[in-house]
Amino acid sequence: MNPVTEFIFLLAAGFGAGLIGFVTGLASVVSYPALLAVGLSPVAANVTNTVSVVAVGIGSTSKAGKALFDGERRRTWSGIAASLIGGVIGAAALLLGSEDSFEIIVPFLVAIAALALLCQPALRRIATHEDRPWLFFLGMLAISVYGGYFGAGAGIMVLALMLIVTSEPLWKAALSKSLFLGISNTVAAVAFMIWGPVDWWAALAMGIGCFAGGWCGPPVVKRLPERPLRITIGIGGLLLAVWLAVR
Repeated sequence: MNPVTEFIFLLAAGFGAGLIGFVTGLASVVSYPALLAVGLSPVAANVTNTVSVVAVGIGSTSKAGKALFDGERRRTWSGIAASLIGGVIGAAALLLGSEDSFEIIVPFLVAIAALALLCQPALRRIATHEDRPWLFFLGMLAISVYGGYFGAGAGIMVLALMLIVTSEPLWKAALSKSLFLGISNTVAAVAFMIWGPVDWWAALAMGIGCFAGGWCGPPVVKRLPERPLRITIGIGGLLLAVWLAVR
């Protein structure tokens, strides 16, 4: 694949990732294999992907504004602290671990993300809307470690956590999700920029596409049937996990 074709391919993949990420929170299920397809190693693809998608979280958070701090501010600051700590731990685990161990673990991470998407309605139904501050902090910490290490599907996990262990309504949980993931991804991305094998050409192409896809997300979502899309992407994620495990 020549550089121009590669750039166009990653741009298109980034657009799809941004769009799907807005709808389902599973952007990396599209962007990560696209980076593998252009020849990046698993670790290089992962760190490049993290750098590429971080601007989407920042953009979403900036639109939320003061609404993020309306109501229970202590919970918001608790989530921010957990996201910072978890993002650092996850990034360090990736950078200090061996590439072979990452290749072994990543199919399971993709499968977890896909299952989280498929189980999202069930998780919403069992939501009790009771506040459990320590469960929220520990859960947010664990998800942020995962987000810093790999991250596909972390948005769904945060949303499910907030619906189950906090009294936040869905709209507020979705706003908080963007803030917390944006922080853990940004922390990890900064570490990857300094110490990781980022492919900057691929990151630029993917980043532009992701931004465009995220920007087009709201009007497109209104025209898409949510349930068939969620199931299709979830099954695709499980198939991707199997492919990564056997390739």
